[in-house]
Amino acid sequence: MQLKNNATVFTADGQEAGRIDRVVLDPRTKEITDIVVRKGLLFPKDKVIPVEMIDSASQDQVTLRKGVEDPDDLPDFEETEYIPLEEQDDPLAAHPPDHIQPLYWYPYGLAGLHYQPAIDYPQEPYIVKQERHIPEGTVVVNEGAKATSADGKHVGNVERVFFDPETDRVTSFLVSKGLILKEKMLIPAAWVTGFGEMEITLAVGSRTLEKQSRLLENLKERDSQRQE
Repeated sequence: MQLKNNATVFTADGQEAGRIDRVVLDPRTKEITDIVVRKGLLFPKDKVIPVEMIDSASQDQVTLRKGVEDPDDLPDFEETEYIPLEEQDDPLAAHPPDHIQPLYWYPYGLAGLHYQPAIDYPQEPYIVKQERHIPEGTVVVNEGAKATSADGKHVGNVERVFFDPETDRVTSFLVSKGLILKEKMLIPAAWVTGFGEMEITLAVGSRTLEKQSRLLENLKERDSQRQE
């Protein structure tokens, strides 16, 4: 499938929906999972469209499958819920000049979440280490376990693990600040490629994490100044 920056997006019945602005990548496989379409004649807001909803794509045009004529059926693109990739993490950077900016989905604050990534990330069951008698078939994760970026940098340590109370699946890890992270950062479970008792391995590079950490630090300072 060929996707070009600024390509026009049409619905199945020929209505112009908007133009491609960015793409969302699976941090594990670097494959495109969604496209971000700028608002146009049909879409009053920027929208996120899973690639499964694309019927065909050429150099200048993308046609969607039937059933996506109603913009309300698609999630809005909220910029704070995505992280732009740094160049060394960007698998699409070698394809200018039609390069589309890639993003990783990042559930900012993990509160009021209204959108789940299109891909269903496979996860082994794992728990925070509390005692040695753990259920069979689970993987232990120590609070204090080292978090390592995709490029092998120690970015921080696991302080807390958050679960979805309905499914008992881990949703995120709270990682401490350190040399890479200037603020504590919630790492989505979908970003974890490997985990063990003393270490979790991330699919995201240290520069991308550092950039997002600085953004969170700036937002925190801005909120503090507003309160004053």
